[in-house]
Amino acid sequence: MSGPEGAPQVGLVLVSHSAAVAASVAELATGLAGGGATAPVAPAGGTEDGGLGTSSELIGAAARKADRGAGVAVLVDLGSAVLTVKALLAVGDELPDGARLVDAPFVEGAVAALVTASAGGDLDAVEAAAKEAYSYRKE
Repeated sequence: MSGPEGAPQVGLVLVSHSAAVAASVAELATGLAGGGATAPVAPAGGTEDGGLGTSSELIGAAARKADRGAGVAVLVDLGSAVLTVKALLAVGDELPDGARLVDAPFVEGAVAALVTASAGGDLDAVEAAAKEAYSYRKE
């Protein structure tokens, strides 16, 4: 799996305790990424039964869906989502090779990560762009 013209592309997974929040942030990031083709972004929110929480199975499925051969940046909303992703990474075979937990603001980081991935940035550049969102001032 790859991006435009067969080049590998970084994918993005958005993990939230709420399916609606994950899907909405994915929609927002895609809309703000400038139109046209974007890197793959997959939401992984809530539990299998539609409740609030996180699901290893949903996160794994989203990561496989977003994987285009250049790594997968995983952004999370709250603490226990971090623990779930770290557990998946520790197992080693639950997420695609090159999957990485990215410490960044959920909304702003998702937008920055998707813009950078869509422009062809590698996983390090995508992570740096997402982390840079910590410095965005709103005053």
